[in-house]
This record gives sequence, structure tokens and C-alpha cells, in this order.
Amino acid sequence: MKTINNYIIIGVLFVLSACEGFLDRSPTDQLSSNLFWQSQTDFENALTAIYGSMQVDMYTYGAPNKDVLTDNGYGQHNYYGSNAIVQGNIFPSSGGYISSIYSTAYSGIARINIFLNQLQSYEGEDISDEMKSRYEGEAKFVRGYFYFELYQAYGEVPVVTEPLDLENQSQPKVSMEQVFAQVRDDLTDAIGMLEEIPYGNSGGHAVKSSAEALLLRTLMYEAYQENGAANSAIMEEAKLLAQSLMEGDYRLVEDVESVFRTGSQEGNEEIIFSVKFLAPDNATPMDQWYGDWLVVSPLQNLVNDFEYMDGLPYGESPMTDPDDPYENRDPRLAQTIFVDYVDWGDGNEHRPSNNRPTGFGLKKFLSPDLIPYGYSTRSEQDWVLLRYADVLLMYAELENELSGPNAAVYNAINAIRERSEMPDIPSGLSQDAMRERIRHERRVELAFEGLRYYDLKRWRVAEEELNSVDDGVIPYHFEDRFYLWPLPQSEIDKSNGVLVQNPDYQ
Repeated sequence: MKTINNYIIIGVLFVLSACEGFLDRSPTDQLSSNLFWQSQTDFENALTAIYGSMQVDMYTYGAPNKDVLTDNGYGQHNYYGSNAIVQGNIFPSSGGYISSIYSTAYSGIARINIFLNQLQSYEGEDISDEMKSRYEGEAKFVRGYFYFELYQAYGEVPVVTEPLDLENQSQPKVSMEQVFAQVRDDLTDAIGMLEEIPYGNSGGHAVKSSAEALLLRTLMYEAYQENGAANSAIMEEAKLLAQSLMEGDYRLVEDVESVFRTGSQEGNEEIIFSVKFLAPDNATPMDQWYGDWLVVSPLQNLVNDFEYMDGLPYGESPMTDPDDPYENRDPRLAQTIFVDYVDWGDGNEHRPSNNRPTGFGLKKFLSPDLIPYGYSTRSEQDWVLLRYADVLLMYAELENELSGPNAAVYNAINAIRERSEMPDIPSGLSQDAMRERIRHERRVELAFEGLRYYDLKRWRVAEEELNSVDDGVIPYHFEDRFYLWPLPQSEIDKSNGVLVQNPDYQ
């Protein structure tokens, strides 16, 4: 059963909205704070609205589209201006991702700052100190998430932790170190405040392990320097978090597809945090987007990266059959990608109404029981933001960078492969060879979960990998300056000279 008050977001979102400036004053044309913030119920509904701010499509069911910025896929509908980014047409005036990550993140942050400010001053006896601490931890978890999105995209941005008004609504950006410190502080606070229970028992609320996993992800991004070398001190810190999660209540479930299916997500022991949806009023067009419109079209080079069942790649395995190239492949290929049309077996098929520019479509997040996919198809599948397989892959990466390919590295990566009935990776690999194996495993296991673009950026290999794509529908062009995007020009213009553009875009 879906929880968090069944998403009582309508109305509460108006109370917490941040107007059009995203760093602007508190709302003046909506429900007055004198009428709200009067009871525990008000705060619970406001917290529900904070979780609701994470439902923005680009962070949830639209996240697979981030992979069209990479060598994984092509976006024929140009959602969020993806084609311009792929081709290197990145400017301060660009819309899509360039402006929307900024606006949606700060909209969410503004709501959270109002919530935390009201919570701090609330004196009602119906909220205990323990409850107040948990509320604060949940809000800081979400704020840490939004600041991490800003950090990955732009680097230097304003850090705002209090509600703003007309006097101080224009805020300067701060250094990347300060932005990252805010992410770390929020998530560290959350770890100390949230319940120490499995996420599956939380009713959809973030728990201690959710904050640990998100902080682990942020440290993994921070750990690589501009030359691609790993910072061992940050990696040691990240390793402790990974080990804590591995000693906890999570595991790889037997059926990986259950992680992405309505009906098997509640209580799923692999899910560490997800953004909740509930049909019919709080549903998504996920199946229509990917199963019918083909918003995301996987590229041939990704298909080729899925090994054969003997663990050898396409062309090297004796199982390779050019006339039947999808037989005897890593089962994750058929679970992730469909060829030409969706086929669930037993005649349960859907033939997309849109073009198939690469011949492939995205199957991973589709629901078998919602065929035919069309305008009326609405999914209540939760978007899984953090899962245990990713933790194991991050741990393998950390251990390999810190100590080389020891038994712990092999155990972590082989556990994921064995779940998909794939053979163990070869023994005796060098550190460099193991690094490539881990990166390969991340690509196929986490395909279209919206992580690859930032993986390529944190490893500092985006220029090499993306400029080498030779099977794209459009040409790829990545420059060193694209590791950080420009701040939206609209935000620069209305800041009265307070907000300064990133250097490479001035």
C-alpha cells in the first residue's frame, strides 16, 4: 500500500511554493502562514509536499532521458534540450536541462527552507522533540539531494538555507567546496536524525540508510579529481558508508525486475529510497513515453556491450551469431531493451506508434499489465533513486581504487552478475582491468537509471567516451568546459549583478 498520506500535495504545494524566482521571497498571494503551521497535521502535509517536489519528471520517470546525453541512447523528441547538449550547443540562454535543474532544485529548496524555519519556531506540544528531529532530517535529506543536483550540474551556485525576502532575494554563488560542504552537512545531519529502520518499513519516508546511500553517491562524485585520479581520503570515508549499508538490512533480490514493477516495490529489500507515485491522480506516463513514443532509443554500442552468457563480448564469444545476435546474451539485455516492439510473451505485445530511429526501445521500466501503451496509460510505479546493487558497485569501485582487485571486489561484482546468471569475472585481473570491468558492470546493470552521464563526468572520461561515439543518430561533441554547465542567463539577469556566470561561459 502506498503511503506518505497518499500524497496530500494539492494545496500544500501552494503553501510552500516559492513563486517564480526560485530564490525569491515567501509567497504573498497564497494561504497565509498564520492559517497554516498550526498543528502536527500541517507539518506532516507540508513534509509530504516536500517529497512531492522530488516528483519532477526529470528526476524521476524522465531520468532515463539523461542517458541520451551519453553513449547509451538517442532522444528523438529532444526532451529537455538533450540534442543540443549532445552536439555541444550549450549556452547560458539554453533551456531544457540547463535552466530546469536550476529552477526546480531551488523551488524545492525554498519550500524546505520555509518548512525548517517554521519547524524551528513551532512550540506546539503535539510534536515531540524526537518527531521534530525526524521531520528536520527528512527535509534535510531532500535539500541535500537538490543541492547535489545543482553541484553536479553547475559547480558554484548560491547556498541558501533560510527563507528569503525582497531585501535579500538576490544571492551570490559560493565556491564548489562550499556547495559540497552544504550537501555533506545536510546529509550528515539527516543520518543522525532519521530512523534506523529498513526503507521498506518506513512507509515511504527517508531513513538513515537512505541518507547514507545518497551521501555515498555524493562522495563518489567528489572523489575524482580533474585529472581523473581518486582522492584516497574521500574514498576511505565513502568506503565506511558502503560497508555500513552492506552490513544492514538490504540485499540483492532474486528477481531484479521486481525492483521496477508496481506490486513488488513495497517492502522490496533492494530499494533504499524511491520517489512514490499513486494512480490515478498521482501517476506518470512512463509506459507511453518509453513503450509507445520511444522517447529513449538505445544505441547499438550499448547493445553490443551486453556480454554473452559465457562472459565474453559480442564478436569474441563463440556463441556470437550475426543472424540471431540477441540469443544467449546477458539476460539484462532483454530486461533492459526491446528490439523493434515490446514483447512480454504469450501474445502480450505492443508495437510503438512512433519511429524506431535505432531499432531499439527501452523496456526496463515498462509494466507488462498496462499494454496497450497510449495516452490513457498511467503508471504508479515508484522511481527508484537508490538501490543496493548500486551500493555494491560503488563498494567494488572504492575497494579497487584503494587496495586493488582483492577478494572483496570480486565478491561484490560477482554477486550482481550471479543474480543475472552471468559467470564470475576472470580471476587475476590487474587494477586497471578491474576498473574497466566495474565500469562495464555499472553501464549494463544501471542502464537508463540516469547515472551514466554523471559517471562519465566524475571519472573525467566524458570527452574521450562521448567524442568516440560513432553510431549516434546525431553527432556528439563534448568539450572540457562542459564538465560544468552555465548558470541560466535568466537568473543572472534578474540578480542585479549579484550572481556571476561560470567563467567558461562569460
